[in-house]
Amino acid sequence: MRENRLKKLREDVCEANLELVKKGLVVYTFGNVSGIDRESNIIVIKPSGVDYNKLSPKTMVLVDLDGNIIEGKLNPSSDTKTHSKLYKEFRDIGGISHTHSRYATAWAQAKMSVPCLGTTHADYFYGEVPCTKVIRNEQIEKDYEEETGSLIIETFKAIDYHCMKAVLVSCHGSFTWGKDAKEAVFLSVMLEEIAHINFMSVLLNPHVKSIKKSLLDKHYLRKHGKDSYYGQKR
Repeated sequence: MRENRLKKLREDVCEANLELVKKGLVVYTFGNVSGIDRESNIIVIKPSGVDYNKLSPKTMVLVDLDGNIIEGKLNPSSDTKTHSKLYKEFRDIGGISHTHSRYATAWAQAKMSVPCLGTTHADYFYGEVPCTKVIRNEQIEKDYEEETGSLIIETFKAIDYHCMKAVLVSCHGSFTWGKDAKEAVFLSVMLEEIAHINFMSVLLNPHVKSIKKSLLDKHYLRKHGKDSYYGQKR
């Protein structure tokens, strides 16, 4: 039943938001996680500006795909329209995580994609993690949060969002997505670790080159390809 699905989704999204705190990816009220029930097209998302220690499944806000509140006494995250835009465009995703984590945000503020330098990166992201263009003034004035979503979608015109589940928004922060809120947060953690490793790699060798294609393919596809063999699959 829908009520049971939404109850479980509330619990999962609340837990995913709290995981950002446990993993050190948020400061005070920065960041947010959402999940969507595709059968009803209802999004569950963190309330805006509420301390993480005050979050519970009951404080999560339910909105439709246009951001209209369906259930909840609090305002949804200010980034709700960005989440909604991505859910509309990326039809296979079930959860989104947005953070201002230190190293991923450093790359975003530098307006630089995160290059794929090694196998740690290749295990989770198929190539460089792209960075969007800087949002234009007319987009800011039109509808900042929705246009942020449009900026991400524009960046992914030639990129498969199934193989690259992360993006840096110039001057802003990162968004990751997955089959559910839990996977989206997991990928936020992986992105931050990789952004940190790559930051140090570039410091050590400013001329470092990206990983070669054969090694990228091997590491990504052995985990995520149709003939993947990583882990305890039978």
